[in-house]
Amino acid sequence: MPELGPILTAIVTPFDDDLALDETAFVDLLHHVCAHGSDGVVVAATTGEAPTLTDEEHLRLVELAVAERPGEATIVASTGSNDTRHACAMTARVTQLGADAVLSVTPYYNKPNARGLVRHYEEVSRATDRPVVLYNIPSRTALDIPNELLAELAQIDRVDYVKQANADNLAPVDGLRILAGNDDLLADVLDLGEAGGILVASHIVGDEMRAMVDEPERRREIHDGLSELFAALAVTTNPIPIKAALELLGHRVGAPRLPLVAADEHERDVVRGALERHGLLAGAGA
Repeated sequence: MPELGPILTAIVTPFDDDLALDETAFVDLLHHVCAHGSDGVVVAATTGEAPTLTDEEHLRLVELAVAERPGEATIVASTGSNDTRHACAMTARVTQLGADAVLSVTPYYNKPNARGLVRHYEEVSRATDRPVVLYNIPSRTALDIPNELLAELAQIDRVDYVKQANADNLAPVDGLRILAGNDDLLADVLDLGEAGGILVASHIVGDEMRAMVDEPERRREIHDGLSELFAALAVTTNPIPIKAALELLGHRVGAPRLPLVAADEHERDVVRGALERHGLLAGAGA
C-alpha cells in the first residue's frame, strides 16, 4: 500500500477579485503548506470548492500541483461524483496528469445502496492505477458507509484508504488505512496507529499538526491546544472560515464562489479571536 504521508492539506482554491482561478496564489499556498508540516495536498476537494469548479479548472489545478510540487510532496486529486461515468472520466484524466492518488467521495443525493456503491468503486478503481481513497462524509452526502461495507470495498483493487469523517465509525477496518476527515479526529486516528489525516487547519498550524505525528507523547497536549482553533474553523460552512483565516494571515485566497459567501463580521471575529489567542496574528498585519 503506497504511503501518502500523514499530514495532507485539503488545499483551498484561491480566486481573484473576479472569482477566476488565481494560479499564482495557488502555487504560493501549495509551497507554504508543504513547508509547514504537510506531506502533500488534496486538490479540488470540498475545501477546494470542487462543486463550483468547471472540469477544466479542476484539471488545471491538478496539473499545476503536479508541475509545481515541492520536492516529493504527495498530490491527491479529488475526483468524486454522483455520476459514475463522470467520476471515472475525471479519475482517468488526473491519473494521466500525474496525481499520486485519487479521493473519491460517496455519491451524494442519489444515495446508492450497498450493491451500487460496490459497483461504483469497482468502476472508479478500473480508471486508474493509483491508490483510491474513499471519502465517507455523511453530513454532506446523506450516505454513510458502515465499517462492514468499507471492509467489502477494501477488497477492490487499489481501494487502499478511507477518509473517515464520521466519528461514530472510527475503528480499524480490514484492508484499509484510515485518514482523519476532520481536524479534531487526527489525534484519535493517530492513536489507533492509522495513516494520518486530510486536514484543513494544517493550512495555518501545519507544524503543530505534524508534531502530533512526530511527538506522540505530546499529541493530546497539542490537540487540546488546537481545540479552540478547530472550533473557530467550524463556525460556518467550510471553506468559508479557513479562507477568512488565510486572508487575515496575509495569504491571498479571495472569497468563495456562490452559493458560498465570504465570512460575515461575526464569523470573521470568531476566527480572528482564535488566531489571536493562538498567537498566529502577531506580526501578520491583520
